[in-house]
Amino acid sequence: MRTDPNIPDPDGFYEALLDTHAGLSIEESHALNARLVLLLANQIGDAAVLRACLAAARASAGQNRDTASRDTQNRETAR
Repeated sequence: MRTDPNIPDPDGFYEALLDTHAGLSIEESHALNARLVLLLANQIGDAAVLRACLAAARASAGQNRDTASRDTQNRETAR
């Protein structure tokens, strides 16, 4: 699994991703993400790489929640 930056224009890609979601409801946005994941997984095509990506994404999922919780607590404490 590749973790080093590999997108020539990451800001341009992120802007295109946001534009793709513009005007969608939360449900439509989630469905778009699911379709996008399946399309990208098909492009990768290597089951071992896909499993490694799934594991890495899952491992970092709790970190984002913990960080968001700490950020909320810090904002509330600062008030």
